[in-house]
Amino acid sequence: MATLFAPFFDIPAPLQQLTNLADDRIGAEVIDCSDDFFAEAKRMLQFNPPIFVEDKFDEHGKWMDGWETRRKRHAGYDWAIIQLAVAGKIKALDIDTTFFTGNYPASAAVEACYAPNGDLSQVEWQNILENHVLGPSDHHIFDVDTEQVFTHVRLNIYPDGGVARFRVYGEVQIQIQNSHDSLDLLALENGGRVLAYSDAHFGHPRNLINPGRGINMGDGWETKRRRAPGFDWCILVLGQAGAIEKIEIDTAHFKGNYPAEVSIQAIYIDNATDAQLIPQSMFWPFLLEAQAMQMDHIHSYVSEILQHEKISHIRINMIPDGGISRVRLWGKIV
Repeated sequence: MATLFAPFFDIPAPLQQLTNLADDRIGAEVIDCSDDFFAEAKRMLQFNPPIFVEDKFDEHGKWMDGWETRRKRHAGYDWAIIQLAVAGKIKALDIDTTFFTGNYPASAAVEACYAPNGDLSQVEWQNILENHVLGPSDHHIFDVDTEQVFTHVRLNIYPDGGVARFRVYGEVQIQIQNSHDSLDLLALENGGRVLAYSDAHFGHPRNLINPGRGINMGDGWETKRRRAPGFDWCILVLGQAGAIEKIEIDTAHFKGNYPAEVSIQAIYIDNATDAQLIPQSMFWPFLLEAQAMQMDHIHSYVSEILQHEKISHIRINMIPDGGISRVRLWGKIV
């Protein structure tokens, strides 16, 4: 049974600065759809790239890694409504038809609405993507020009067919219920993102802000073995600037390859370009001075935190190399 994996897709640089609001790992879900006879609609919200298993069939026919409807034999079109993981300003869409070669939709359109209470009975849907032609087995990326905040999107495919992955890139708008609440200001679901890094040979630093604990060593940031002086580092941007009250550094699953020490530098910067920040980061003041690490352990720090009024960016230094699973920065938005 041969399995094909989607080729690595290099996310365009502008999209790397955004959060996929339709990521099922942080809570996005399909709440309704017109039809998903051949393949469940929820599959198109998965983070992992789609796969194609050559000889895999189920009771409905060929198994496909995505959302696929039956062939339409009457007027109309198919649709799926997605509740975004978090409210946000939508900036781009990726309608991915990878491995759908003879069964992709002819075209697609997208609508969105704001319904923080989840009641869609009275909402007004707004077009954020007019009907566009799609092609076989490809990423179809569309810019969205709006400053409105949305909580739900509706993907319409004409007349039927399959979509492997559907990604909604945007800027997270945290819905603060209580100003005294402490949040993980670095978390993916709160808008945290990776800006730059020295090395990511075995695992990307974007894993540091994933929800939950790491599931294995691959679900963390791991660099190759350093054979020269120095240490590895990565720069991350908080979803919202804030004052940090607690730091957690988790080395889950890293047992013979955890770093000797980890330190964190931090700064508050407004209106600086990413290119300017990388060389400047070497001189940022410390938020957490170098701390000795243990294998497969959650390290928590409160009194060790060097106080800043507020921060927007951090630089994590992994000394000299190795792997860590998660970093959490608990604090209040300032």
